[in-house]
This record gives sequence, structure tokens and C-alpha cells, in this order.
Amino acid sequence: MDWLTILTTTVHAAIGWEVVVYGLAAIGVNIHFGYTGLLNFGQAAFMAVAGYGLAVTIVVIGLPFWVGILVGLAGAVLLALLLGVPTLRLRADYLAIVTIAAAEIIRLIFRSVAFKETFGGSDGRRGFNNDFYEINPFPPGHYGIGPFGFNERTFWLLVVGWVTLAVCCAVVYLLMKSPWGRVLKAIREDEEAVRSLGKNVFSYKMQSLILGGVIGALGGFFYGLYNGSVQPDVFGTEMTFFAYTIVILGGAARVLGPVVGAMVFWVLFVFIGNFLSEAVRAGYITVITETQVGPIRYALVGLGFILLLVFRPQGIFGDKREIALDAR
Repeated sequence: MDWLTILTTTVHAAIGWEVVVYGLAAIGVNIHFGYTGLLNFGQAAFMAVAGYGLAVTIVVIGLPFWVGILVGLAGAVLLALLLGVPTLRLRADYLAIVTIAAAEIIRLIFRSVAFKETFGGSDGRRGFNNDFYEINPFPPGHYGIGPFGFNERTFWLLVVGWVTLAVCCAVVYLLMKSPWGRVLKAIREDEEAVRSLGKNVFSYKMQSLILGGVIGALGGFFYGLYNGSVQPDVFGTEMTFFAYTIVILGGAARVLGPVVGAMVFWVLFVFIGNFLSEAVRAGYITVITETQVGPIRYALVGLGFILLLVFRPQGIFGDKREIALDAR
């Protein structure tokens, strides 16, 4: 077995672009679910709107990179308003139904033949990340120690991505220690009590939905920048459910929970897949073929998280009280 390859890919997974993308998505979900008690099952839609906003602005309209960033963020804010206005005055499950449906509607619109000239259909859009890499201050080369390193393009994206993660965590920490954040936590516990104190619960929920959606949208940007393309089927419901899994794994309503959860999630995901592939290739495992490793990896990771929910439902850093939301 090639243990060096297994170790290298596992280390890369712990700090790679997937952790940046899903860590940002999970921070947004943590604001919604962990701190406010909102059931947003459409986080992938915020990421898709941001990614396509950036791509369409640059490729189709021909505007600069930073304008595309602003368009993507504005699209995420608009989506939060469209989803929140009709649902946030109702029970939590209405928001869940609307967001999961809206995410699928947005995905189908992006892959629709009718809008292929704008969104590219099922092929998506590509070729919009050149401006980002043109401002790369790192000269061509290998950055790391031996096999544990990246080329200058990936290293630049990871530096910007991890700085963005750190800034988002700092913003969440400061906000949740402020009176505004304490109101969000109170809404999660008992919004009727908060309303009786004269607080505008709808307004606070809307602000939370917008903030979490915008942070999740940053994950959509980094996905597009790394891959150099955005495709509609990438932003499916599994992306949102991965984000929820990461939040629960790291611990809901914990500032560093989404980041640590994303790191653990992708380390397990990559390590199990590579270990099984190498074991099958070396002949240590003969009951499955190499093509069956993918589904079995999902099954084993899923089994692990089921056991986590049974024996430690609060996650690594969490508290059981943080996941007992008021869904009235």
C-alpha cells in the first residue's frame, strides 16, 4: 500500500479548498441553525447565486472581477429577502420547506435550456478566475514541505480562503458576544418571550438569514475560483446537507465548530476512500472492487456520523442545549 499517497492526500484534505468552501457554508448554517434556530435547507442556493453572479458578470457581461463579487453578494442578499419575507413570520418548518424548494428551483433555472446563453445550461460557466490569479503575489513554485505542499495558484487561493475563514469566525464571535447576538440566542430558545420584551423578532431573523447567506455565498465564490467553473448540478441538496453535517460534527453555536467540523469531515472522507482504494489495489481487501469504494465510503462515513449522533449528539465542541431549538 502507498502510505505516502494516503498521508499526503489526507493532509491536503485537512487544509484544502474543500475545507474553505464547506467551512464558509457551515459558518452560515451555524448562524441560521445554531444561533437563531432557523432551518435553512437551501444554503446551496446562496452559494450558487454567488458563484453564478461572479461568472455571469465577468464572462457574459464583461465587467471586472470585483464587480462580479459585489453582484454575487447582492444576489445572496436578495435571495435571503425573497425567502425570508413570506416565511420568517411563520413556524420554522415553513422556512425549511421553502428554502429546500427554492434551492432546487434555482438549480433547475441555471441548467435550463431557455437560459443557456446566460448561465451555460448543464455545462455551466468557466473562465472567470483569471483576474483573481493575476493578483497572486506568490511567484511560480512549490509551497510546502516535500510532498505536503501546493503550487502557487492553489497556495494563493488557500491563503485568501483561510484569511476569509478567520475573519468570518472573528465577526461571528464579536456579533454573538454583542447584544444583537444575545437576542438571536434568545429567539432560538423562546421567540415568544423575546417578542414580549418588545423586540422585532422578524427583523432579527431576517438579519440572521442575510448574514448567514452572505457568508455561505463566499463559499460559492471560492468553489468557482478554485475549479475555474460553476455548474448547476454541483449546487445540489447534498451540499447543504454536508454543511449541516459539518455544523453538527463540530458543534452547533460554536464559533470554531464549523471550521473544525469541515476539517474532520474531509479528513475522514478522503482517508477512508484512499485507504480502501489502496487496500483493494494491494489485494488486502477482495470482497469489493475499486469501483465500489465510492459508495462504501459514503456508507462508512454515514455510519460514523450516526454513531456520533447516538453517543455525542452535541458534536465535538457543542452542548446538547444548543441543538434543542424551538420550532414553534
